[in-house]
Amino acid sequence: MSEHFIHESAFVDEGVTIGDGTSIWHFCHVQSGAVIGESCSLGQNVYVGSSAIIGKGTKIQNNVSIYEGVVLEDYVFCGPSCVFTNDLTPRAKYPKGNQAYLKTLVRTGASIGANATIVCGTEIGNWAIIGAGAVVVKDVPAHALMLGVPAKKCGWVCECGETLPASLRCDACGRAYREVEKGLVEV
Repeated sequence: MSEHFIHESAFVDEGVTIGDGTSIWHFCHVQSGAVIGESCSLGQNVYVGSSAIIGKGTKIQNNVSIYEGVVLEDYVFCGPSCVFTNDLTPRAKYPKGNQAYLKTLVRTGASIGANATIVCGTEIGNWAIIGAGAVVVKDVPAHALMLGVPAKKCGWVCECGETLPASLRCDACGRAYREVEKGLVEV
């Protein structure tokens, strides 16, 4: 039997997988087919669509919708009211259905700031940080610090979250990195 907490005001449909140690708070709705890993926290008013996947240790703050087609790997942080999309050209009169939804992948350890928007069809690399209010319209390299509208790389960040100096060695924790095609890797 799974050990998790679901607040009495939350709606969790049949056919949802929820890992041990996960908490689902006030006014959440999780649709059938969603998968939520262990030790996650879904804050107030979080929506998780069918077939959305949320990895272990992920923290989703208040008022976030994880729509169908969104995959959050392990230890992802979603700040309050950040936004995911799943259709680049929505029309109320001409619905396309879920077969037209573009996938969005947020890799392990990435953090998305409050009120940021993640446009569908993008991938956010491991341990990247998306600043509050940024709008991501293209793939984000691993460990990139992305700011602005549209979001642009403004530096590199360590796994611990500190901004990296030009040497790519973290002053806070000592990790060192080197640049590769898809961002940074630890050396």
